[in-house]
Amino acid sequence: MWMNRKTGGAFLKTLDHVLNVLKFNTSVWIRRAEPPRPAWRLLFFGTDHFAVESLRLLTFCRNRKEGVVEKLEVVTLPGDLPVKRFAQQNQLTLHNWPPHDVEGQYDVGVVVSFGRLLHAGLIDKFPFGILNVHPSLLPRWRGPAPVFHTIMHDDTLTGVTIIQILPNKFDIGPILNQELYQVPENCTADELGAFLAIKGAHLLIDTLMKLPEKIANKREQGTMGVTFAPKINTSMSWIDWEEQTCDQITCLSRAIGSRIPLRTMWMGKTIKLLDFIGKCHTSDQRNQNPGSVYYDKDSNALAVRCKCPV
Repeated sequence: MWMNRKTGGAFLKTLDHVLNVLKFNTSVWIRRAEPPRPAWRLLFFGTDHFAVESLRLLTFCRNRKEGVVEKLEVVTLPGDLPVKRFAQQNQLTLHNWPPHDVEGQYDVGVVVSFGRLLHAGLIDKFPFGILNVHPSLLPRWRGPAPVFHTIMHDDTLTGVTIIQILPNKFDIGPILNQELYQVPENCTADELGAFLAIKGAHLLIDTLMKLPEKIANKREQGTMGVTFAPKINTSMSWIDWEEQTCDQITCLSRAIGSRIPLRTMWMGKTIKLLDFIGKCHTSDQRNQNPGSVYYDKDSNALAVRCKCPV
């Protein structure tokens, strides 16, 4: 290949000539090496299906030759929980809560849907702190049920936020990473939660790949736009036809209907709306009062008049 018969000056004629050029022009041919990316020793705290998606991707990264995870162990709570089952199926070391012998064993912690406050003595044992994957655009929807409240309040935008955990506090730590997403039209809380679980897992890996840089550029949460997302409960499922519009009731159904059936009163009795169709339009003008009920032939369903939007 190198014994080129052409004699033009633009051609290198021999291999020796090539080596000689390389010898005196190494600055042209040698690229500066990038510093190696750290592989983290990581302790994961989680419980539910939302947390499993982050744990699944961390496990995948640990199993890769050049992944961002060198060591991965899991802390979970008592009971038959999705995170515990996943850890057992994938031969991950499990620890009970609270964990012991943490000192010097891990670089960073990750909390996803864990539901327990972490004290300073535990957090300080992790040189890079403990991260949290939260499915909202913090500081909006701090608390344990952000996805449900996103749907219940008909938000059009949501997202995932990676923060550093602060001692004995939920969801107020500095933001390391954040991504925004459109809320798909008519989606349920279950559908949105599954979507954000996957997005959150990938945002976590992106954060770990650049963790020192992300920590150096972290930003505090603002005081504007703070809202709270308490746990859902049966008291939220009551419908007041005189106070709630069709759109509000539909959002409530999409938010909690799969977990807690909507309820109302009918002739002095509690009725569960097990087959909720949603908003419908009708030309029936017999009764305009909220709460009035009639049979709609077109949809083969009972229709209930809601409060008119202002």
